[in-house]
Amino acid sequence: MARVLPLVGARYIVPLLPPALPLASVPVPLPCYNQLSHFKLDRHAVNATHSPSYRRIVAKAGTSVLTGRSDHLDTAILSRLVEQLAALHGEGREVLLVTSGAVAAGRQALGQPRERRDVPFRQMLAAVGQGRLMHLYQELFARHGIVVAQALLTRADITYRQGYLNVRDTLLGLLEAKVVPIINENDVVASEELGEEVFGDNDTLSALVSNLVDADLLVMLTDIAGLYTADPATHPEAQLIPRVERVDDLIDEVAASEERHAWSRGGITAKLQAARLATSWGGAVVIARGNREDVLLEAAAGKEVGTYFCPTGNKVESRLRWLMSGLSTRGEIRVDDGAARALRTLGRSLLPAGVREVIGDFERHDVVAIADGQGQRIGCGVANYSAKDIAAIKGMHSARIQEALGHRYGDEVVHRNNLVVM
Repeated sequence: MARVLPLVGARYIVPLLPPALPLASVPVPLPCYNQLSHFKLDRHAVNATHSPSYRRIVAKAGTSVLTGRSDHLDTAILSRLVEQLAALHGEGREVLLVTSGAVAAGRQALGQPRERRDVPFRQMLAAVGQGRLMHLYQELFARHGIVVAQALLTRADITYRQGYLNVRDTLLGLLEAKVVPIINENDVVASEELGEEVFGDNDTLSALVSNLVDADLLVMLTDIAGLYTADPATHPEAQLIPRVERVDDLIDEVAASEERHAWSRGGITAKLQAARLATSWGGAVVIARGNREDVLLEAAAGKEVGTYFCPTGNKVESRLRWLMSGLSTRGEIRVDDGAARALRTLGRSLLPAGVREVIGDFERHDVVAIADGQGQRIGCGVANYSAKDIAAIKGMHSARIQEALGHRYGDEVVHRNNLVVM
């Protein structure tokens, strides 16, 4: 059974938004982060190198990068981005681009101010701007003799197993045909993502695309230089963290102090979560400043650029990666400390005796999240019983399932063969 070991170590990492990019046209205040005094920068990590053999690379460019912190797309920035992707493509590598920018392109076309941010208005801007954004990419890649394809995705497209496979097959087919897929969230219908910022300016989407195509490297281009030990604006001793061995979801203290920008839906918390996802299924991740010269080429060559996140899991087969994405979850099962230890370290199945609480309404064979008593995610798995049934047998010995329910599908609430520990 393929398993991903527990992830640790992100709680002491504090990011920084660096001074304004040269292309900036408006002053931007730095977010306020507290120094985490327990953090110890690993000198061995600073000097460590990685020897990449990155054949399949996903690049993600956020809104703030593509606009140069303005209210419209910067064609010079897009041109430099495409030049690097074309160079990698010319080396025989497979590249995919996850891009934001449809709303910015629509705003530019209609001359609309960016102060208005309600969901219907942004969806209208995305509808106007997506075609313009794609046309611009089409023209820029054509200069290098490269054909591109558009793929607009929503959460629903990859929630169900068949949809996941359809998207995966399409993207892999495009790569086989030497076509560069250009992927964006379908903002016109994805009101949840626009309103609740679920995908985080495509950060999470880029990690999920990496999962879909089994990418070797994800490079998230943004307006931050990487992760720092503290805010250098108030702590001159703060240092860029060049390498992170493991990241987990203990990033609440980062999220609590983070301030998001008006022009971007993504934040460093979303980027850390995306890095955790992508590394957990065997890919490497780099977070780097998008306006750095040749940043994609340097990252693909294994040079020290931004912050490098080491893969923490092994490449696993498609079905398990689908489970690990967590998007397909219909509910959550919370377990006691003993069950949490058995799942995390022993590779055991989840039995009714270890269940403490059932959250949500799901049916048998739905994918559910599994968490410990504090709500920390342990993994995802396929439920062998419905939420109603599990609530009725929680805390019981498996021998009593038939008596309690009048039917029995096995001893396990979630069998270990249908479970991925994150």
